[in-house]
Amino acid sequence: MPQSSAARSERRAERSLGALSSLVLVLITAMCLFVLLKAWPSFSHNGPMWFGWGGNVDDQLAAIFNSPANPAKWDYTIRTWPILYATALLTIVSVAIGIVVSTLAAVFIVEFAPPSVKRVVSPVVRLLAAVPSVIYGLIGILVLVPFVGNHLIGDGRKNSVTFVVQLSGASLGVAVVILTLMITPIMIAIIADALRAVPNGWKEGALALGANRWRVMWTVVVRSARPAIIAAAVIAAARAIGEGIMLAMVSGSVGFAPNPLDGITFVFEPLRPYAATIVDNAEGLSVKPFGQTIYAMAAVLLFASLMLSLGGTLAKRPLRKYGVRL
Repeated sequence: MPQSSAARSERRAERSLGALSSLVLVLITAMCLFVLLKAWPSFSHNGPMWFGWGGNVDDQLAAIFNSPANPAKWDYTIRTWPILYATALLTIVSVAIGIVVSTLAAVFIVEFAPPSVKRVVSPVVRLLAAVPSVIYGLIGILVLVPFVGNHLIGDGRKNSVTFVVQLSGASLGVAVVILTLMITPIMIAIIADALRAVPNGWKEGALALGANRWRVMWTVVVRSARPAIIAAAVIAAARAIGEGIMLAMVSGSVGFAPNPLDGITFVFEPLRPYAATIVDNAEGLSVKPFGQTIYAMAAVLLFASLMLSLGGTLAKRPLRKYGVRL
């Protein structure tokens, strides 16, 4: 009897956990379907040109917001290339810088840092990874933006692009710096855990063959942890893509595509990614065509996050066959 009672308890627990897991999946699916249904009118009206270029995207958003009351005359025309470009540019540059810095930092923490330093640095890194993004945004808008606007952007540079865009300090450069600072602790924590998970026997075998610690770390440990490094980059990219509040504060919030042909001025030009556009225009959701356009941007972010999540899952698999768990 005791065994039968224990078996029934285990089955009840399994059913409860299964029901909770299914409920989470149902809620996520319902959320995705809701966003897609809301977004469909914007996508269907514009077709592939929704991602294209042409006209001023801020003026197009204003025209959609001011659409007539008659549904037959609602305006859906929008070309979101500047916003798509800003999202991709910020994410790629920030993750590329962050992955280099975080890999070097993780190698130092795991292999070369004295024990006293490890005891301090490891919890600090995890703490920084948990800091709300709005704190980073406040640092950017109160410190970096005024510094860049007052000391790095001269009047000549401002006048050179004044008929195209206004340079105020809130810019691509500031957004990249703050976004990199925000995502790097996450990558350091993931990569450091992966480096620690590599079997000691691998390192000891390489050392026994005469390789020094630095060579062992790069040729054996880091190479073995490459799937985890990729996974860290994917997770950081997902956070960067979905970051809205901080980027709305420090990027300039202008629907503009910075031009690399402008030279160093390119770094000081403003921009606005999808997530920041959603944050800036959330109050207009009650206007139906405008809300559907904003939902379309949310749908793009959902799709990008799904692709990144699948990429992160696939990236972890090669390491598992060696018995390394992440």
